[in-house]
Amino acid sequence: MRRQIGNVAICLAMALVSPGRSSPASAADPSPVVADSRAQKLVDQVSQLFSSRSSIATLTMEISDENGPRTLALKLWSSGERVLVRIDAPQDQAGTSILKVGHDIWYYLPKTNRTVKLPAAMTMTSWMGSAFSIDDLVKESFLVRDYSVTTSYEGLRRTVAVNEYTLTPRPDAAVVWGKIVLQIRQANHMPAWQGYYDEDGKLVRELSFSDYKFMGGRLVPTRLMMRAADKPGEQTTVVYQTISFDVPIGAQIFSLPDLAR
Repeated sequence: MRRQIGNVAICLAMALVSPGRSSPASAADPSPVVADSRAQKLVDQVSQLFSSRSSIATLTMEISDENGPRTLALKLWSSGERVLVRIDAPQDQAGTSILKVGHDIWYYLPKTNRTVKLPAAMTMTSWMGSAFSIDDLVKESFLVRDYSVTTSYEGLRRTVAVNEYTLTPRPDAAVVWGKIVLQIRQANHMPAWQGYYDEDGKLVRELSFSDYKFMGGRLVPTRLMMRAADKPGEQTTVVYQTISFDVPIGAQIFSLPDLAR
């Protein structure tokens, strides 16, 4: 199976900036190159939405599945290729952490005081029974690098005016999805919905975005809901409480010894 490198999820990357303008094409001779170029810029801006040189965020993860509803309180630090995610509540899971430095990922389990380095295959599994994987939490996003982008629809979806883009893997890309469909709101260039499809074109999971607010000086969606297509009654919702960009973060935060503290 081809391994997924990037998509839009919790660790989205970079601030949103206005899309570049292309030279207008004549109505009689539309240029698909220009259209795809603008689409790539918009998709890249959305996939780079949440990161900067550094960031600190607090959020909740609301999980609803066959075991009933439960909520985790999380804190997230990021700086370059380093990401730390820590559970602050509930008490019996507090301190559980994921640390990513470069391509390496470690999992800290406070109940046993053990730090485990995760193999790549394990990062794609569900985290804490949620609809998100460990890879979703700490990966970098390379949508435009790994996927070709085409405009597939412009108009209303769920009563919202959107531009819809279909992303198909480039021949040499190491990705798992057969295609990704991304809807971007026309009004503010914010993501609205994203669908992940297998190589047979079957929808595997979907991610919706809502509650757009200014945080850390940027407009961002503060509510992200992930659903698996084969589990219609289950969902995981991530809600951002706070986020700050370009803040000083000590290097020790991302050290293995500091996980236990």
